[in-house]
Amino acid sequence: MPELAEIPYTIRRSARASRVRVNVSARGGDGSSCVEVVLPARAPERAAAAAMVELRPWIERRLAEAERVRAQLAARGRTLPYLGVPLELIPQRGRARVTRRGERLLVPEGDARSALERFYRRAARAEIAARLDDATELVGTSYSGLHIRAQRTRWASCSPGGLMSFNWRLLLAPERVLDYVVWHEVCHLEIADHSRAFWRLLERRWPGYHDDRRWLARNGATLVI
Repeated sequence: MPELAEIPYTIRRSARASRVRVNVSARGGDGSSCVEVVLPARAPERAAAAAMVELRPWIERRLAEAERVRAQLAARGRTLPYLGVPLELIPQRGRARVTRRGERLLVPEGDARSALERFYRRAARAEIAARLDDATELVGTSYSGLHIRAQRTRWASCSPGGLMSFNWRLLLAPERVLDYVVWHEVCHLEIADHSRAFWRLLERRWPGYHDDRRWLARNGATLVI
């Protein structure tokens, strides 16, 4: 593993990469933060070292942020958040499906992440559909459908035809943050872009949205199982 000024990094070559790219992850193979340099197939290996030197201040900031995220995830212990409520994970032998009992989640023994994702996806559809129905009825608009997805770069989207897509991981956020994202997309039913008119409309319909937007920007990386 090459090193530069005590910052370890790995190199990965990609036939699809057109330029050198640096990725910082909150969870490496041993649970710590890690840095990966992605090189185009024909780029010399020294390009990775050059990128580490050039981007060092940015990398250090991202590593500090990744460590903060890792600490927050570790602090959960044996719980997972559900709209701001910590739910205790209770492994049960022979169980295949996650079930909620009050403030407990009954989960399969071993690695339950797939079962937990299915549970949160089901719950997200119910939670978000109810909020969308209430919000659109209140303002007199409508949407054409709802998809629950696991987008990598978006929390939600609204198509020109009114089709809504939401990331199931929003259920790991506080309830007010989910409500903010719902109202954000409902406002897009009337104004498709992020113009000043859009933000004014959102402020009228969800006052104080700035705080929820900042929370999501700062803590979005923690919304994982």
